[in-house]
Amino acid sequence: MKHLLLRGIILGCVGIAAISGPMASGQNRTAREQFAGTWRLVSLEEQGSDGKVHQNDCAGMLVTTQDGHISVQVMDRNPKEQSTPAPEQYSQGGYEASYGTYVLDEGAHTFTFHVEGALVRSLIGKDLARSYELSGKTMIVKSTRPDEHWRVTWERYQ
Repeated sequence: MKHLLLRGIILGCVGIAAISGPMASGQNRTAREQFAGTWRLVSLEEQGSDGKVHQNDCAGMLVTTQDGHISVQVMDRNPKEQSTPAPEQYSQGGYEASYGTYVLDEGAHTFTFHVEGALVRSLIGKDLARSYELSGKTMIVKSTRPDEHWRVTWERYQ
């Protein structure tokens, strides 16, 4: 009797591992399922006034839900004065915080972030178009605007 119970438990565990293995690695998941999650900022690159790409020393978190909600916070560890006006100002005093909803276009690998609330109040009500690339636990996000030259790399927390 104990043998049958132990065998049932082992087979059950093997079955669960076989089913959850592909899901855990991202296989057989929709783009929305892969996009949704809690992400840690790995790097933020921006083009400086000198035309060169610079890595910002910052930390941040991005949270996206499957039902279309999004929240982002980014803190520059060494904020600097904004010498030249950027096409769009996303931060204030070296801190960016906004939330709202998003619409995902899986085929185009883009999403539109509809800003409902933000530290920089001029962003409220705007639709910010972004492109994204998913690869394993990494997501790269860029603006789709030709006048914005930045790239953010996020890593899934789990």
